[in-house]
Amino acid sequence: MKSSLLSVGTAAFSLAFFSQCVSGKDCVCKLNNLQRPFPMERLDSIRTGAFQCNKSITSTQLMEVDILMLGVQRRLEQLEESVSALENEDDGDLYGAVSLHIIELELAEISVLMAKLNNTISSHKQLSESTATKLQNMTEGMQELEAFDLLHVASKQRENKRLTKDLTKCQHDLQATPEPPTPQTRCPQGPLVNVTGPRTYSLTQYGTSYYYGAWGRDPKPVPGKEDMYWLVALTSSDIYANYVRHYSSLSTILVGVGPVDSTIASSNPTTNTIMGPNVVQYGGALYYGCYNTPSVCRFNISERSVTNTPLPKNTGINNKFPFGHLDGTYSYTDLDFSTDESGVWVVYATVENFGNVILSEIIESSPPSLGRTWRTSLHKRTATNTFMACGVLYATRFLDNETEEIFYSFDTETSEERYDLAIHIKKMRKNIQSLNYNPRDRMLYAYSDSYIILYDAVVCSCRN
Repeated sequence: MKSSLLSVGTAAFSLAFFSQCVSGKDCVCKLNNLQRPFPMERLDSIRTGAFQCNKSITSTQLMEVDILMLGVQRRLEQLEESVSALENEDDGDLYGAVSLHIIELELAEISVLMAKLNNTISSHKQLSESTATKLQNMTEGMQELEAFDLLHVASKQRENKRLTKDLTKCQHDLQATPEPPTPQTRCPQGPLVNVTGPRTYSLTQYGTSYYYGAWGRDPKPVPGKEDMYWLVALTSSDIYANYVRHYSSLSTILVGVGPVDSTIASSNPTTNTIMGPNVVQYGGALYYGCYNTPSVCRFNISERSVTNTPLPKNTGINNKFPFGHLDGTYSYTDLDFSTDESGVWVVYATVENFGNVILSEIIESSPPSLGRTWRTSLHKRTATNTFMACGVLYATRFLDNETEEIFYSFDTETSEERYDLAIHIKKMRKNIQSLNYNPRDRMLYAYSDSYIILYDAVVCSCRN
């Protein structure tokens, strides 16, 4: 009987060979690994911790504190203005009851915001501390596991991931924004069932000078403009505007800093001037009612050029068929433009249709053109606003100074009309001059008596 022992060691492995031979019989060999066994349980624990961290922290959470702080800042500025107005109304011992009530409401709003801000900061602090501890534990664990990587596979993988990330970023910068999915009138998220908020509420950079206007985000932005917000205020008689203002982010438009103006016309009012507040931006172009003509204007923002297409004969303009309620009408709102998952739409009314709402698709081209058209039974003067979401036209009406109601819908796929929705919107000001839905973030953008307000559009997956 013979036996032998052989050890082999390199930078990558260490093995021991043990062989035993018995005379006249086969040899038996045994291979032993001299390295420590790899702790798979430790690696699984680190993977689980990393997944939980990714799940518990979102970009929305990181923005929440900034948005709340901006909201508190603007409320305090508004409160200071209200107190100044109250002081000016002092006529001895009698103060304006209305001003006092406004201040009371503003103080209550500030208290609610501060409580929410404190709770959010406290929650984020606890999350931050917990996450920091988990990250430290994961870092130490990975350093221990890296001792098993004798071929330096982990370090090479990190370098490969960094190079892949850089390559992906370069490719993204070179490629255009992907085309939106094939238009569908029935969206997987279902119909609108509620509107919550407001999420943000802020006076524009113009102050309270201009009561009519619109704002929002481009649902189909050009490359590099994905985070940009736009604002149009009717700066001439609450009827006309000759430029659109852009901001680099939500924060900058809320505080009113760093705007970039794109001039459409040299003066107000003149050819190509914006007429009416119901304006939208889509695919790098602004769509609006042309000055003093029943036409759709399309302003290409990058090229600074305007093209247009006429609406049907006898389409109402110049306050012939504006939005309104029992106390009055919203001036020069004869044409209303909207965006949704499938593109751009225009709402208007004609004499032949007895002032009832007509809905038309706008074909995105230069010049633009009209596509499919639907006639409804909704009289335009009975609504205060309309907007599109997922191929469905919604209309609102004035209930009182605090509440607007989405009461009507028209489904372009089935032509079904409903007058019983009863979805309430909490108003921060008395009037909403424009309202538009953005399919990218599923939010409603409202322009209300010089204030820009953001609401969440709540949908359900309950379509048949």
